[in-house]
Amino acid sequence: MLLSAAVAIAERRSGRLGDKYYAGRSHIVLERSLIAFKSSTWVVIVTGFVEPVLYLLSFGYGVGKFIGSIDSGTGRMVSYAAFIAPGLLATSAMNGAIYDSTWNVFFKLRESRLYHAMLATSLGPLDVALGEIAWALLRGLIYAIGFMAVVAPLGLIPSWWGILAIPAAVLIAFGFASIGMAITSYFTSFQQMSLVNIVLLPMFLFSGSFYPLTVFPGWVQGMIKALPLSQAIQLVRGLTLGAINVGLLSHVLYFLVMIACGLFITTRRLDALFMR
Repeated sequence: MLLSAAVAIAERRSGRLGDKYYAGRSHIVLERSLIAFKSSTWVVIVTGFVEPVLYLLSFGYGVGKFIGSIDSGTGRMVSYAAFIAPGLLATSAMNGAIYDSTWNVFFKLRESRLYHAMLATSLGPLDVALGEIAWALLRGLIYAIGFMAVVAPLGLIPSWWGILAIPAAVLIAFGFASIGMAITSYFTSFQQMSLVNIVLLPMFLFSGSFYPLTVFPGWVQGMIKALPLSQAIQLVRGLTLGAINVGLLSHVLYFLVMIACGLFITTRRLDALFMR
């Protein structure tokens, strides 16, 4: 019966644009992730949410007591806690998406060879990529809503535009998940996976989460602003502080390009690895 269903799906897709890569069943991959979440991975989700809250409490209210107000870079002075909150939200979205699309994907790709089994069915490589990335997006959405539920009652979101920080966090997660999965498809050992942390940690420390980029020389600022996390922080900070301008669209476009590139590379890589 299962074989007949798979054949029927393949026949319905036959002749359509992209039928080699997409079967229209990415929701099956997402469903599997939800089942795994119910059994064990919920612990990882919870710890990922708690981390930015701890940073906010320790730095925002601990160190922030000695700093006072700070120039937000949008023409207004805000409390230190309100300054770092959007940076922590953007970082939380990045971390949730990256770790799901790297370590989780690497295990399924190289150890359990789960993708090999998936692609032996009616699923195509784009189905697998979209299904895995959809789970990373759902995780990013959970983080964003949970974090906003903490910071909004504390008065750290001074603008109603801040509600848009939630879909912005999902867009950020989408961009990082797409690129993360694309890069992971080239890794062949756990040792190579350590490169993920080597890149993420400096980006977290220097992208403006805890201080304005104006502390750096102009040429260094330019380099940092080109980093995806810096783009994410500028987008979320602009929304939460109500600094709405055309420049925010450039950040959105940045992540749309990341998404397109990541999906394209991931689909081609999965096809090259398993669809020979």
